[in-house]
Amino acid sequence: MPGEIESVAAFCEPAYGVRSLGDIVPAAAHALGSPLGPAPTGLVLPGAASYVVFLIDGLGARLLERYAHAAPYLSSLLATSTPATASVPSTTSTSLTSLGTGLPPGAHGLVGFTTRIPGTGDLLNALLWDADIDPVQWQPHQTAFASLQAAGVRVTVVNKREFNGSGLTVAAHRGAEYVGVDRVGERIAAVVAASRPAPRQSTLTYVYDGDLDWTGHRWGVASSQWLQQLAMIDHEAEQLREALPADRRLVVIADHGMVDVPSDARIDVSADDDLRSGVALVGGEARFRHLYCTGGAVPDVVATWRERLGERAEVLTRAEAIGRGWFGPVDPSVLPRIGDVIVACRGDFAVLSTEGFPYETKLIGMHGSLTPEEMLIPVLVD
Repeated sequence: MPGEIESVAAFCEPAYGVRSLGDIVPAAAHALGSPLGPAPTGLVLPGAASYVVFLIDGLGARLLERYAHAAPYLSSLLATSTPATASVPSTTSTSLTSLGTGLPPGAHGLVGFTTRIPGTGDLLNALLWDADIDPVQWQPHQTAFASLQAAGVRVTVVNKREFNGSGLTVAAHRGAEYVGVDRVGERIAAVVAASRPAPRQSTLTYVYDGDLDWTGHRWGVASSQWLQQLAMIDHEAEQLREALPADRRLVVIADHGMVDVPSDARIDVSADDDLRSGVALVGGEARFRHLYCTGGAVPDVVATWRERLGERAEVLTRAEAIGRGWFGPVDPSVLPRIGDVIVACRGDFAVLSTEGFPYETKLIGMHGSLTPEEMLIPVLVD
């Protein structure tokens, strides 16, 4: 049924075209009276002349439900809301690009935190980017932000100054006006100013806060540090709502959730000869690995990893993952960016690669896989 989110064997499948992160802007476009195409079948937003989309990095729907006491304003909106899904993998670079383009990962091409640059033995880090990679070539489709702007809607991105012109920003959000801010006060003021509709012109304003995600990675989502940060974010969202005139709609969303990974639920591929056999390059991240294999090694890699990891992870070939619909329809140019083998972790398990990503040992909170804790995101309308 429209709006339903499918769960398969404790995984939450992405609801592309129904109720996913990539459907937020198309739904807002319909609400603004400037549709970009067919409306998402499971996501309808109330009509308005101005929409503010506030994305809180790392605030999964399950986390907000669990820690509702720390976020009284945001949790007060849960009763009238239904979660949506992140993209796959449930990671920031993939999700932000789905939001800005309105496309699933298989179309926009940012299919992971780190993915192979085709024809090379190198990885593209989609957050830090690579000066040799043109983000417009890597993600060539017109963004939904640009389409709305061309339709006469004033679209503004409010984000940190350092992100202006970054590879990810260009790939995901080009076509919008950019306002650089670094503090909560100037962020709220910038959103209020940008969201002011003009005669016969509606507005869409996107604003981002990444502090909760950083805190979760560093301290974990069960920590007092994370709860304090959630309380601060809740206050920021409430302040933003109070600063906005009543006729401007606020939608609070997230890009993914997070799970805490204990030390005894981790395996390091860099220290395991069996897991490394046949694997030329390890990409992705600890909860969702892209494995790029040597010639002819895929069947052996799949068999070894399935035997070693058992029920702790889903190990699929590229074709199997695409067949599950995890990336949506996949453009031919995107195919070689996806691992020959995909490893999606269940529960609180993680596959570290300390040789390629030594910082992973310092992370407590992680994300990227398809558990409901990572995939379900709030869609809170006020």
